[in-house]
Amino acid sequence: MTRETGRPRLLFVVTEDWYFCSHRLDLARAAAAAGYDVHVATRVTRHGERIRAAGLTLHPLELGRRVGNPLGEIASLVGLMSRVRPAILHNVALKPAVFGSLAARLAGNPRVVNAVSGLGYVFINKGGGAALLRPLIIAAMRFLFGGAGRHVIVQNVDDKRFFDGLVSPGQVHLVRGAGIDVDRFVPMPELPGVPIAAAVARLLWDKGIGELVEAARILKERGVPLRIALVGRPDPDNPRTVPEETVRGWVAEGLVEWWGHRDDIVDVWRQAVIAVRPAYRDGSPTALREAAACGRPLVTTDVPGCNELVRHDDNGILVPVREARPLADALARLAADPGLRAGLGSRARQRAVEEFSSDTVIAAQLALYRQLVPLPH
Repeated sequence: MTRETGRPRLLFVVTEDWYFCSHRLDLARAAAAAGYDVHVATRVTRHGERIRAAGLTLHPLELGRRVGNPLGEIASLVGLMSRVRPAILHNVALKPAVFGSLAARLAGNPRVVNAVSGLGYVFINKGGGAALLRPLIIAAMRFLFGGAGRHVIVQNVDDKRFFDGLVSPGQVHLVRGAGIDVDRFVPMPELPGVPIAAAVARLLWDKGIGELVEAARILKERGVPLRIALVGRPDPDNPRTVPEETVRGWVAEGLVEWWGHRDDIVDVWRQAVIAVRPAYRDGSPTALREAAACGRPLVTTDVPGCNELVRHDDNGILVPVREARPLADALARLAADPGLRAGLGSRARQRAVEEFSSDTVIAAQLALYRQLVPLPH
């Protein structure tokens, strides 16, 4: 039985502790400071102590990102809801949103916030298992996400339009990502030497990693002085992961550098002068917003999620999706022109402060919590 505190209880359900710390920890701290008793249910790997040190109650939870054992996972969630009895359940990402919403109905938890950062593999890929799962997931979301006390948070206009068609538009809220600490992510001077373009992302084909490597091959053939760094690791839980041996092969060819997973993202943008993310579709990529706050120009694809962060030739460059040559051209253009990098980067910083700061994003989400469960005066 969870200890009673007299404060409204807010429960986050997230698949991975590292994702919670990078995307929701600041929100959880702010909710606790506002007066909520904040609990976190997630798979605990390396960040459990960091969550506890923030004054949050941690509940270890095995909820994989693959299909896994649905009945067992939903049963675990129902048990969790019965023990914690949250006033508000906040599910983060698509699978926790679907499974958590079903568990909340079974456990009698009426107030649910589902934060869907992007529609992911099932909606990006058109064939195979994705095509079979898509109508089932749409039907589940239509049934589970609607009704009194239930709200959906999305990160881009395209996803809002999609969910407006499933539930009442008044229950769908546009909040652009997790918010960026613009006092921590600040502009930095470029380091001397060959410029670096960094792609901070899980190494998935759907993040455009294959096209980026092909662009690197084109740039190498042209003799363009630009280093390209992959900052992230493969994700074995995702069917679209890039195998590690493939990444190592690219490094051996001299096409890219592989920096692996990095917690010190500020240092990544101290070294890199261009942020690149040629994704097939996205929510509102945190990596691009962090790079923008550091005054780095952005190169990304003209697809939902990405094209709302970047205005072409204003704070970055938009390129066609799944095409390596225009991507190579954009990177070459920025590599050759420090003045262009500085101008686009300055505008990127301005937009980050005005639109993507943690204060703005957290305030919007706390307002939703208060709408669901007003805090005592």
